Amino acid sequence: METTRTVAKPNLPKRLFWEFMYEDINWIKEYAAVIERVIERGTEPGWEELIKFHGRDKVVNTLINETNYLQDEIIEDVCQYFKLAHHHLKCYIRKQSFPQHWI
Repeated sequence: METTRTVAKPNLPKRLFWEFMYEDINWIKEYAAVIERVIERGTEPGWEELIKFHGRDKVVNTLINETNYLQDEIIEDVCQYFKLAHHHLKCYIRKQSFPQHWI
């Protein structure tokens, strides 16, 4: 008798992953891309789902050390929601290293 193993996955809207085959996403292995996508394009309930699935420490660690880019308003939201300082985020540090033109 063959058994089917079901891999747990977070309850996140498919629309956030429009360019991916949703059913083929490896939610554990591809955690950094998933976290970045949900933080950038999702809402607080999605953020809460990330925390429930991956744990707060993993989500925060990913935001601090692995997320390369977030828009300024998302950085503000992340800092407020997770009680972080801007200068702790890799994406914020990178933005400061590459200032934009004023035009």
